[in-house]
Amino acid sequence: LENCAACHGQKGDGKGPEASRLKTKPRDFTTGNYKFRSTPSGSLPLDQDIFRTISHGVRATSMLAQLHLSENERSAVTEYLKTFSNRFKTEKPLQPIAIPAVPASSRDLITLGKTMYTDAGCNQCHGAEGKGNAPSANQLKDESGNPIVPTDLTLKPFKSGPGPEDLYRTITTGLNGTPMPSYADALGPKERWALVSYILSIATREKPRGMMGLVGEEVELGNHAEAIKQ
Repeated sequence: LENCAACHGQKGDGKGPEASRLKTKPRDFTTGNYKFRSTPSGSLPLDQDIFRTISHGVRATSMLAQLHLSENERSAVTEYLKTFSNRFKTEKPLQPIAIPAVPASSRDLITLGKTMYTDAGCNQCHGAEGKGNAPSANQLKDESGNPIVPTDLTLKPFKSGPGPEDLYRTITTGLNGTPMPSYADALGPKERWALVSYILSIATREKPRGMMGLVGEEVELGNHAEAIKQ
């Protein structure tokens, strides 16, 4: 209520008093659909996934890193968010996807990735140059019917995180509740890593650091993840 309801609403439905002012609409927690997960498409997230988003925020949106909250407070928020959706009472998250070791980038891998970018249809939403300006971009909507803009892949870091593993995870899992599908079945691990290498090769511009630069530093999740497992 003190830190999240202004945007996400007291009922967790994404309809807080500030929601209408935001370009990227707040998540509706009542659906149980979370964009940023380590679990397969359609699955509930792990507790670690929710905690990570609370801790890191979502770059280039109004969702700032909530590092003014202690680790215990962020853990409590994680648990509370799950009460908004009955899915957490009837389902369990699927096993997280495997992320292979990051391969060394090379010209051949980037070239393959450029081919995958077109063959997999990434250009149909993100545009030929990855700037998120394809003809269909203005017609895309999320699960709630809100307009949603494809990510400009020439800007870094990406919303899911700054590392190549974060980008690989997003390509593999997709973003629930959005037009961004999972490519786990369409592309093999090598092809997904090639796509990552290509996207990183065109990500040459830096995003602004949130509202007025008020974005916290990255935090280590290892200790928390181990605590949740127990």
